[in-house]
Amino acid sequence: MPCARASGRCKLQQEEKKLVAEIKKTAKTGNEAATKILARQLIRLRQQIANLQGSRAQVRGVATHTQAMYANTSVATGMKGASKAMAAMNKQMEPAKQAKVMQEFQRQTAQMDMTTEMISGSIDDALDNDEAEEETEELTNQVLDEIGIDIASQLSSAPKGKIAGRRAQGVGSSDVDDLEQRLAALRNA
Repeated sequence: MPCARASGRCKLQQEEKKLVAEIKKTAKTGNEAATKILARQLIRLRQQIANLQGSRAQVRGVATHTQAMYANTSVATGMKGASKAMAAMNKQMEPAKQAKVMQEFQRQTAQMDMTTEMISGSIDDALDNDEAEEETEELTNQVLDEIGIDIASQLSSAPKGKIAGRRAQGVGSSDVDDLEQRLAALRNA
């Protein structure tokens, strides 16, 4: 680490270097008592450096722990806000009320389906008039006559809804006679 960031440790290391140089100088002069005193000072200085490094490590550990606690507090605050929002939504949702809404929706859908069916039936009844049925019968007979199928005899014996009612009233019997004559002409041909 540069000395600017850890000025306390830097000063102690510089002092250690000076002390080592002084110990060498005193040992060269042969002053054993002064050398031992300086050596004890060097040991104490090194212990101070180790203690300082240990203290810094503890401070860093405390700082890291503080940051972790701050993060936990932020998460807890966020969870508190989320739980309040969820509680508010649960109050608004009311399951019984939602079930009633769904039942009403199903009832309205069924009613709409019935109304649509009734309207479609009414439109079909209005469009199915007697003329359309007569035209359908004529077209069918014409196609059958063209391909030579003997169906007129089978159709004349089968009762038809509105046409059979007219036959009983005497209206439309000339059409049946005409068809029979055409059928007889086809058989003879």
